Amino acid sequence: MSESPTPDLPLAVNLEALLFVAAEPVTPTQLAAALDVTLSVIERGLKELEESLVGRGVRLQRHGGRVQLTTAAELAEVIERFLGLESIAHLSRAALETLAIVAYQQPVTRPQIDSIRGVNSDAMMKSLLGKGLIQEAGRTDGPGRPILYCTSPVFLQHFGINSLTEMPSLAVPEVDTSHPGELLKG
Repeated sequence: MSESPTPDLPLAVNLEALLFVAAEPVTPTQLAAALDVTLSVIERGLKELEESLVGRGVRLQRHGGRVQLTTAAELAEVIERFLGLESIAHLSRAALETLAIVAYQQPVTRPQIDSIRGVNSDAMMKSLLGKGLIQEAGRTDGPGRPILYCTSPVFLQHFGINSLTEMPSLAVPEVDTSHPGELLKG
């Protein structure tokens, strides 16, 4: 395998062209095969491409071991207006709650989500699936083989993050319990 796919163009430029024409997210393995280079070379090229896109109108997005070029989240309103699309509907509190559970617990089943929320989540799951924010990720081996759900690339794009590793942590702030009566005041 060669180190550079074309001698006159940098690897990041080759990757950008492939990702631009790809109809859907692709794996680094597919890119390596197309350019006849090793996976480590592809990863270096993707990192270089990602860095070169900072402050530009497109971003490199990673999700589920796949990569794709997406528009910068901060340009969503301009793009929607240009394309004549409806504004992205705001998510209800219940939908955001359900989406947060999927995002932080994925892969997760609907019964697990119901258990955490304490209510039936069928309508919320249907809504999130319809908006493309979550997707099916397989089935469990347990009784009834319930469907597993995870977030989708649309989720990342909607919230303006490039990968799940950029999600805020779930660290719970420490509460001073030395004066329990203080917690009841409000």
